[in-house]
Amino acid sequence: MTKAMGGAEKVQKQIPYGDDNKKKEQEQPKGERLQKILAAAGIASRRKAEEIILAGRVQVNGKVVAELGTKHDASRDHIRVDGKLLKGPEVRRYYMLNKPRGYVTTLDDPQKRPTVMDLMGRDSKYGAKAGPHGDRVRLYPVGRLDYLSEGLLLMTNDGELANSLSKASAGVEKTYLVKVSGVPETAGLEQIRRGIVIDRGRLDEVRAGRRDRIVTAPARVELVRAGDNPWYQVTLTEGRNRQLRKMFEEIGHHVEKIRRIGYGALRLDVPPGGFRELSPGEVMALERAAEGRKVAPKKRMPEFAQLPGPGKKKQRQR
Repeated sequence: MTKAMGGAEKVQKQIPYGDDNKKKEQEQPKGERLQKILAAAGIASRRKAEEIILAGRVQVNGKVVAELGTKHDASRDHIRVDGKLLKGPEVRRYYMLNKPRGYVTTLDDPQKRPTVMDLMGRDSKYGAKAGPHGDRVRLYPVGRLDYLSEGLLLMTNDGELANSLSKASAGVEKTYLVKVSGVPETAGLEQIRRGIVIDRGRLDEVRAGRRDRIVTAPARVELVRAGDNPWYQVTLTEGRNRQLRKMFEEIGHHVEKIRRIGYGALRLDVPPGGFRELSPGEVMALERAAEGRKVAPKKRMPEFAQLPGPGKKKQRQR
């Protein structure tokens, strides 16, 4: 009996607890998911990359991969899409664009309306912008501004940062100048400040025979210019479909104009139709904001983030 126990102890020493788990971890493939590698290389968005994989258009080391979830090493594996070898991840680019009214925040528009990509200098062959460094990158907008809205729009090829900034949980502050028709009552503005019930989705959408209603997060509302049709500065921490328009319509006032002037610590400082590349410090501030950390904008408001003085015409887009 003693010998048997000693043998068992000997066996236990030979196979320490946890070695099986380590072995399983070692057997799991290392690297990144294939769709993430394709997106990082600028082939397509991650969702479109999944469609490309499922269509059997991707080869890894000479073999077709047509299933999702496989992991690979872009530095070692030979990955081809439609027979073309991947060149590796794109250089990350970040731009601030001042979107004018009358442009659609999308890559392509079925109605052939002007898009923000036209402002960024779309290349007909690559569908991408030839950057200031001579490279060609596939840019896409972070969030949206509707057709009639204008102002600050982020453009990047950094999908992870774009997704993080767009999550409501991050609470990234977006600041707008809003002109409304008529003078709202104080009680109505207080409703917006506390959080107001609006329709989810499109204004005319009715789901299951009734409107789908939600309560907005609290907002900051400050009067910027009084008058029969006053301007307000409104700061939101979420970005629902046509949210500003719905909020003011709930208190009986139509929104005439919307201009986004702030995003996190950024403030609009380029003319309508213009754009510039962000500095490394500005990108770091966006990353902190995406993590839910507080970031402080510059105290001095740039010219294009302010209302023009009475009688002063706004600079035309270039």
